[in-house]
Amino acid sequence: MEHLIELRQRLIWSLLTVAVLFVGCFFIADYIYAFLLGPFERAAGGIENVRLIYTAPQEFFFTKLSVALFAAIFLAFPVLASQVYMFVAPGLYKRERKAFIPFLIATPVMFVIGAATMYYGVLPLALGFFLSQEVNGPGMATIEMLPRVSEYLGLIMTLLLAFGICFQLPIALTLMAMVDLISSDNLKSWRKYSVVAVLVVAAFLTPPDPISQLGLAVPLLLLYEVSIISVRIVERNRRRKVIDAAATGADNS
Repeated sequence: MEHLIELRQRLIWSLLTVAVLFVGCFFIADYIYAFLLGPFERAAGGIENVRLIYTAPQEFFFTKLSVALFAAIFLAFPVLASQVYMFVAPGLYKRERKAFIPFLIATPVMFVIGAATMYYGVLPLALGFFLSQEVNGPGMATIEMLPRVSEYLGLIMTLLLAFGICFQLPIALTLMAMVDLISSDNLKSWRKYSVVAVLVVAAFLTPPDPISQLGLAVPLLLLYEVSIISVRIVERNRRRKVIDAAATGADNS
């Protein structure tokens, strides 16, 4: 019962944080949405070339609600992560708590790196590819890309989450190595399968264009190689601890 009460308390603090930030973000939702239009602006060659529409009276209002909620959760992540840590920390050994904190810090850092890769690199190229499909010439019907505000938000939110989550790959594999579920030899032997898996994930999570798919696949393959190095470091540290423990035991005997 004590654990359930503490869980309720942690959930209440988390929800209150998100709720307060949601209200604040709603009042600046227009500015947040303008920031999210950055890749579209770079692809179109300037803000004067950016045009979006909404086809229902309430569409942009609900879009701003979605923007505010997305921003609130993003900004509340440090509080949410700290509440999770404070809930699980009493059940961890001291060395486990020390090992848990670096991963708690690395998770948002890798998410931001993944989101920035998408925002500044991949999405402007993908939108430039989509804009190149427009038709506008003498004697031809004008075919112009006019995305709806909700559709653009859905696209950029999907890609932000996809890149942010996929960039957690080194963290997830390193944690699995720390609990002895995988080894660097396993990852090396799975390398050819990982290429296929990464291409499938990239095709599933990104729009159907080669630029955004390669934009996710290439960093993921590089992160897989980084994961092998990270797992190797974990194994080296584990062997060193075993050797030190054996040496200490020999000295005591």
